[in-house]
Amino acid sequence: MSDLEAFREEVSEWLEENCPPSMRTPLVPEEEVWGGRNAQYVNPESKLWLERMGAKGWTAPNIPTEYGGGGLDRDQTKVLHQELYKIKARPALNSFGIWMLAPCIIEFGNEEQKREHLPKIIKGEIRWCQGYSEPGSGSDLASLSTKAEDMGDHYLVNGQKVWTSYADKADWIFALVRTGPQEPKHSGISFLLIDMASEGVSTKPITLISGKSPFCETFFDDVKAPKENLVGVENSGWTIAKKLLQHERNFISNFGLAGGGGSGADVVSIAKKYLGEDNGKIAHPSHRDNITLHKMKEHAFGLTLQRSGDEGGKASAASSMFKYYGTEHNKDRYELMISSMGNKGLGWTEQGFSDDEQAITKAWLRTKANSIEGGTSEVQLNVISRRVLDLPS
Repeated sequence: MSDLEAFREEVSEWLEENCPPSMRTPLVPEEEVWGGRNAQYVNPESKLWLERMGAKGWTAPNIPTEYGGGGLDRDQTKVLHQELYKIKARPALNSFGIWMLAPCIIEFGNEEQKREHLPKIIKGEIRWCQGYSEPGSGSDLASLSTKAEDMGDHYLVNGQKVWTSYADKADWIFALVRTGPQEPKHSGISFLLIDMASEGVSTKPITLISGKSPFCETFFDDVKAPKENLVGVENSGWTIAKKLLQHERNFISNFGLAGGGGSGADVVSIAKKYLGEDNGKIAHPSHRDNITLHKMKEHAFGLTLQRSGDEGGKASAASSMFKYYGTEHNKDRYELMISSMGNKGLGWTEQGFSDDEQAITKAWLRTKANSIEGGTSEVQLNVISRRVLDLPS
């Protein structure tokens, strides 16, 4: 038996013993786990699953063990994900800290920052949000105006962020701030970590057309942030910002895979339910053809992401390709579902529409935001043309 086969057997046995029964059932939105100081667990087994996976370091399997991670190599991480998929295990933890911040702390943070923040991220003890966009500074992010004045042993932060996902529920925020007002706009930005419990921090939810509000406005009024919370070198935050965006785009690209985002509904089962079946196939020929093509593209996209991971692909400009295709593909999936449902896909209230029908309609509307957050599809195409294809400006 090879070392990898032995590891697979070990993982399989551990999961069988430690993954609670309800954590092997389809995930319902109200039972998603984000962790944090004020985390609430609708299902007690969700908390147990997080504690067990966090203690093992398998919420972030490729982070070194000295920082609380699993310390697994690329092949072992792939095996872990395969075994989790095999038992249909739910994610133990959703975390912007794991998906975006942790890789940047590992690359740019100092030893104290790694030991202070990474274990808490991995165990779900601290929930993070991202403070990038500002009113008037979205696609042109480098024009941001939130300022951090050097006050000796701390920075004094003033300004506003917008579209801050779950800021009202987060414990800490990783934010871009302007520390060099006289520097060129890309050169005067720093990457700062701020405790959301600090005096002067406030949030205001933004109501969306989908009826849900993951986004917030975030305000900083004379907020004191200790100097040790600066990641990297002062006025060099733009380099970190770009790297983190690549990690974010890699994460968002997974929405292009079935179950990667939204209601969790399956396009095939929805079509069969509303259009009927003919010998086990979708009864409507043209819909069947469109959905077949969609599933073929989805499978090819999944294999491409897998190959990129197998080749040791790190966050790079190529992340824009995955982000663009993944979010556009997810939009197409929900367009197909809404089309299959007919007028049942237009429900907004309880009258005449089931909870599942309303959830799909709202998830369909939410997919539009996927093509905006993390950089619009137009921005991604621009990055691809310049930095991947090396086309002339």
